[in-house]
Amino acid sequence: MKQIIAIIRMSLVNRTKQALVDAGFGAFTVRKVLGRGKGQVDFRILHGAEQGHSEAIAHLKDDGPMLIPKRMMTIVVAAAAVPKVVEAIVKTNQTGKPGDGKIFVLPVSEAVRIRTGETSEKALSE
Repeated sequence: MKQIIAIIRMSLVNRTKQALVDAGFGAFTVRKVLGRGKGQVDFRILHGAEQGHSEAIAHLKDDGPMLIPKRMMTIVVAAAAVPKVVEAIVKTNQTGKPGDGKIFVLPVSEAVRIRTGETSEKALSE
């Protein structure tokens, strides 16, 4: 089993959720997060703020190192399903511009469905 963590743009959450459901992966968690990558701030953010985009506006309000609002999606799947999940996330979120996000894949040693007591991959099935 693997845990896939994807940090993506706020504006692409709904499309990403739909892409995962369409690919057969309807169970996931989404959280609000703040973060930044290695890149320097882009003047296109000013243009985005002028147009009223919340990501850009929030970025300009920070006094210290600027943190950008993002969404963190977490999904646990069988190891064999990782390429399909990663492909769905990349296809939906890849714009070719800085800020597209990151995907991390981590091992999961055990899963337990609390309701039934099922373990391992049986706990992941719908």
